[in-house]
Amino acid sequence: MDGPHGDATMLEDLESLDTQQRDWRQFPWWLLGIFLIAVYAIYIFLTRPSYQEAFQFIMIGLGITISTSLYAYLIALVLGLLAGLGRISNNIVIKNLATLYVELVRGIPILVLIFYLALVAVPGIADAIPGISNDNISLNFRAIIALSVTYGAFLAEIFRAGIQSIGRGQMEAARSLGMSYGQAMRHVILPQAIRNVLPALGNDFVAMVKDSSLVSVLAVRDITQVARLYAGRTFRFAEAYTVLAVMYLALTLILSFLVKRLESRLEAKGGR
Repeated sequence: MDGPHGDATMLEDLESLDTQQRDWRQFPWWLLGIFLIAVYAIYIFLTRPSYQEAFQFIMIGLGITISTSLYAYLIALVLGLLAGLGRISNNIVIKNLATLYVELVRGIPILVLIFYLALVAVPGIADAIPGISNDNISLNFRAIIALSVTYGAFLAEIFRAGIQSIGRGQMEAARSLGMSYGQAMRHVILPQAIRNVLPALGNDFVAMVKDSSLVSVLAVRDITQVARLYAGRTFRFAEAYTVLAVMYLALTLILSFLVKRLESRLEAKGGR
């Protein structure tokens, strides 16, 4: 069809084709890949008894993995908040001590830190405190301390960035109302800062769950250590480490989904 109507129809067809191409490019193909992996994993778990046996054996360590991650993260939140506040403190001593902690931890590999904190620092502190025996401190407790101290430094930077993202006018307004610096920080600045950094805190918890696999070097019976024991006993390496990988993938996907939901809800509330 010639004329203005034909040109308009052709333009509409081109726009429709361009929209379809954009839709295909924006389709989450990675999610399709994960779905196919999940389908294959379910298939081999249901059809191969050796994988079922490996799964049942490795499941024993799931509680240790989750509890270790939760306890370590709760302690890391406290350490991170204190260090983050220290990083922006006007007190030169506190600021430099907080910066020293953050830079030391961030400059050493996590595995090395776990070895040092669990096998050197914790026993040294225990020996220095009367009435506490190093032999009575479990490896699981040492692993929790090592993970919390390590991630406390990472969370400190998140808290620092969140606090500094709040405009100076908020603090000045609170102080003009008669609040002390501590009251203004506790009632005005921190609630806003924590809300801003909640998605980042959630992502770091997902990262800690994955890094909790490193505590297996201390013989903590998490799912990684249990999988190693199973593989060493049965020599079924494919079954042990396939099940282990799928379990970590499932954990991180579930936690990442919850973080995304939390982020979406915060954005929706912020848009009101």
